[in-house]
Amino acid sequence: MTPLWPHIAILSFVTLQRAAELPIARANTKKLLANGAYEVAPRHYPLIVAVHVGWLAALWLLALGRPIDIAMLVLFGLLQLLRVWTLQTLGPRWTTRIIVVPGEQLVRRGPYKFVDHPNYLVVVGEIAVLPLVFGLVWVAVVFSILNLAVLALRIKAEDRALGR
Repeated sequence: MTPLWPHIAILSFVTLQRAAELPIARANTKKLLANGAYEVAPRHYPLIVAVHVGWLAALWLLALGRPIDIAMLVLFGLLQLLRVWTLQTLGPRWTTRIIVVPGEQLVRRGPYKFVDHPNYLVVVGEIAVLPLVFGLVWVAVVFSILNLAVLALRIKAEDRALGR
């Protein structure tokens, strides 16, 4: 019988990571709004939350006891390093919403030197790769499609708001 503790450790890490990020994002959003920033396109935000909650729920329901692909787990770990780099680069400007700070220059350091939306690339990778850690190809496909649909709305709104 396959031990469950590695699955629980991996899924707990991701779940706790997301849960820990939410109060940080809320605090950053509150500070930015208090300093004259404004939110753009908030109506799609519940869709993003639904995709992420559904993805995590599917993994918790389906991944336990399945074989773990170590190569995919290493790739997921690399995505986490890129996630940390991206969030640290944005610092107090990082939030889960589209917040525009009038008069501020766009961040062009860290991973933003190379791509406009590194955080979204990380999320696309995470949603595809974590299910593959457990051999759940159809979960990777279904949630990648849902995520890409929501990100298409979000990136269009964000780029418009940022004058791209």
